[in-house]
Amino acid sequence: MEKKILFGKYETGKQLGKGTFAKVFHATNLATGENVAIKVIKKEIVKSQEMMEQIKREISVMRLVRHPNIVELKEVMATKTKIFIVMEFVKGGELFAKVAKGRLKEDVARKYFQQLISAVEFCHSCGVSHRDIKPENLLLDENENLKVTDFGLSALPEQLLNDGLLYTQCGTPAYIAPEIIRNKGYNGGKVDIWSCGVVLYVLLAGCLPFQDANLVNLYRKIFKAEYRFPPWLSTEAKRLISRILLPNPQKRISITGIMKDPWFRKGFKLTIYNGNISSSSLIHDYEHDTISMLDMFGRSDEYLKHGGMIKSPSSPALLNAFELISSMSAGANLSSLFENKKKTESILTSRCSATIIMAKIQLLAKKLNFKVARVNGSTLRLQGSSDSQPKARTLLVNIEVFKVAPEVAVVKFSKISGDSQEYTKFFEEEVKPNLKDIVWTWHAEQVLSGICDKEECKIPIKCASCKDLTQNKLEEIDNITANFSSSV
Repeated sequence: MEKKILFGKYETGKQLGKGTFAKVFHATNLATGENVAIKVIKKEIVKSQEMMEQIKREISVMRLVRHPNIVELKEVMATKTKIFIVMEFVKGGELFAKVAKGRLKEDVARKYFQQLISAVEFCHSCGVSHRDIKPENLLLDENENLKVTDFGLSALPEQLLNDGLLYTQCGTPAYIAPEIIRNKGYNGGKVDIWSCGVVLYVLLAGCLPFQDANLVNLYRKIFKAEYRFPPWLSTEAKRLISRILLPNPQKRISITGIMKDPWFRKGFKLTIYNGNISSSSLIHDYEHDTISMLDMFGRSDEYLKHGGMIKSPSSPALLNAFELISSMSAGANLSSLFENKKKTESILTSRCSATIIMAKIQLLAKKLNFKVARVNGSTLRLQGSSDSQPKARTLLVNIEVFKVAPEVAVVKFSKISGDSQEYTKFFEEEVKPNLKDIVWTWHAEQVLSGICDKEECKIPIKCASCKDLTQNKLEEIDNITANFSSSV
């Protein structure tokens, strides 16, 4: 087979798989020698808006859920005709292939189940529901460690309706939870737990708990949880599966309950995701590059740079210069190139280290009785509601820290879900007063409006102190961005 060089960076090899919408190839990073898998999607196949939204969602989720037991997204690239998703290469194959040879020993099945639950628990802490957990979507690396893949049907918090539930019917029939079949709202986390229970049964029994050639009969068995245990299953394993495969999602065991179960805990080693920030590191969140790149995909040639292709950053390196410059100057607002839909966002710059900023935000969350989760090394997620409106829809807020220079960090607040007015009140009355000692400047987005009265500012900013926004300060910021703007 003839090998090809992709974008001067990857040498492509044999085809690993083929689906309805994409082909997956093995490739080697020419600079590092690292093996990767590249999913190639043709534009003509996914030209519908619905399919493009699914791809964008899958990419958003994969960059969000970085965990040792989840296949890692490396980077995304595109030409005028194709999208290239570069991922971690997992060469052990599907768990399905191992189970197809027969049931697994209990200790082996327990190890895989522990790793699956660790990955799913992490996804749920990030607000992500997978919705298609099955052995075919579970890969094994060379060390026999499990890796969750295929987030094409996954759901993010913004897909929840006002009742906090999902309504899209999706999944694989044999692994689908009964509440999805009922065509009513369902909790994405609960349906993932059900699917994990089916996977555990398959690993231990070597067959599916619910089987029938007739789909109606299959669903009837799922509704009633009609299944039998083979005689070789241990009492502890049967007890855990019985607590998972409960048709009533309200009575179904939680992820926390599973992780406390005696059978599950045998030999369990908790996977700790180390997301600590180095104060000197340069952190880059490339969601906007990737997603906006797909928004631009297929537009006129003026959007295609670097010899006919658009590239997302290959590693966490720098804040997108266009975003930073846009936040500093209304006259250089380039956000239209990167966003189709506006979000409720607020941006500040700080002279403090990323570590201090993250710690300050965590203290604020504790003070307000908000739940706080670290999504990755540069992102926190807050969840809660204001005391004055206890019945209001829960706020879900993302806070991202970008280190753009040793002495300057940019902090971006984004409302993921919840009432916009409540978010505005939360931000103006709680966030701004409590973070004022770490703020260099506040920058205008949808929540922060108004013009600084200083004539020399000439930018839509509500400053912590107007005297801080002199022309010298703006020139200093320009100098910071000049060093990396050419890489955008």
